[in-house]
Amino acid sequence: MQHVLIFKTNIATVQARSKVAPLLDQQSFIEKWTVDMEDVDCVLRVVAAEPVPDRIIALINASEYECAELED
Repeated sequence: MQHVLIFKTNIATVQARSKVAPLLDQQSFIEKWTVDMEDVDCVLRVVAAEPVPDRIIALINASEYECAELED
């Protein structure tokens, strides 16, 4: 089953996205991810095999970026 997780971040540039890309790409539970840098919330959308928002938040925060789950 796929889980779609949505986060507010401050990943606002191509350089910032490039910094977090290797960390997200290395996670076997993440199937696909995107960052909408045009959106005011710089929305990170993650399609994952597991509903683990805390792990994704920890990965982004470890990269010195802010990340918080957006609720419906």
